[in-house]
Amino acid sequence: MALKRHLPNIITLLNLFSGSIAVLFAVQNNFVAAALFVFLGIFFDFFDGLVARKLNVQSPLGLQLDSLADMVTSGLVPGIIMFKLITLATDSNTFMFGDEWGSAMHWISIRFSPLALIGLFITLASAYRLAKFNLDEDQQSSFTGLPTPANALLIISLPLIMEFQNNNAINAVILNPWFLVIMTILSCYLLNANIKLFALKFKDWSFKNNAVRYIFIILCVLFIILFKFVAIPIIIVFYVLLSLFSKTLTSTT
Repeated sequence: MALKRHLPNIITLLNLFSGSIAVLFAVQNNFVAAALFVFLGIFFDFFDGLVARKLNVQSPLGLQLDSLADMVTSGLVPGIIMFKLITLATDSNTFMFGDEWGSAMHWISIRFSPLALIGLFITLASAYRLAKFNLDEDQQSSFTGLPTPANALLIISLPLIMEFQNNNAINAVILNPWFLVIMTILSCYLLNANIKLFALKFKDWSFKNNAVRYIFIILCVLFIILFKFVAIPIIIVFYVLLSLFSKTLTSTT
């Protein structure tokens, strides 16, 4: 009986464990391994809530623990990855923001561009979003703002696109400092925007009550087959647009 009560929390801790390993790989510029453990952490993040609902052992402790685990896996890791990408972009790109921002600085034998610190704003925005989520009792069947796991997928898709699809034109866009800064600002905005987005939580399996969710999942599979890792940012944009469209459709019927 005790195991039943603690099983969801054990799964949540596996999310945190995966995220911690992802941090170790991210700081070593091993983005593929970091992404693998973020994917694993997000799987545990989805699975712990499912187990808690099925076993009817949801608790305030589980809610807090879940957010703390998400803070590492879906908050700290994407912030580090964006920091690393901006560092790489300012090192490899002749485009500069000026001597103060473009030139690298040394601090305790760590070399980075001051501009790269903007990437860590994603971690700050994720923390703020998770804190708001814990206090908001309305985010059960929908989310206000982009969930941190979805945002983490958006950020980690960038190095994966460069690694596995290796298109010179796409790589040039991703490694443009302006693009990365704009992506950071957009990410921070979406995390805390007052936008209602549907949650992938099924109360039953009927198509009538879950039409938007089924359509989204089917199209996600098609996007991944057609575009591979480029599909991830497409899916995030589609998720936001579909949520807005479904909300508009519901309010007019």
